[in-house]
Amino acid sequence: MKSDVMLFVRDVEASSAWYQRLLGARSGHGGPEYEMIVDNEGNLLFQFHRLDGDEHGINLDEDASPRGAGVLVYVTVTDVNEVYDRALALSASVSGKPAFIELAGHTEFIVNDPDGYALAICTRGNHER
Repeated sequence: MKSDVMLFVRDVEASSAWYQRLLGARSGHGGPEYEMIVDNEGNLLFQFHRLDGDEHGINLDEDASPRGAGVLVYVTVTDVNEVYDRALALSASVSGKPAFIELAGHTEFIVNDPDGYALAICTRGNHER
């Protein structure tokens, strides 16, 4: 079983570019209405859709916020500190430095994307600086 995430965003192309820079990913589709980003092996990481996703039964007000309230999307990466540095370079909203979470057995930090969606970027093991 596999789960795929679609985020409804104000600006599909800007969100795609932000995620590509943060995660070192690339476009797998492209366009102003719908986009998917993939890793270097072509595996789907995220899908983005403009807010008026009527075909999916979703039509969000552009001013509605916060996006993703009550949801934390975990993204497992090879090097949590490298992604943390990219987040800082993007002037992203970051909650703290990468910290080891003993119960989970990984090091994580939280970052909010330009639409306010919260991501927990993590790497297995203790990688605190």
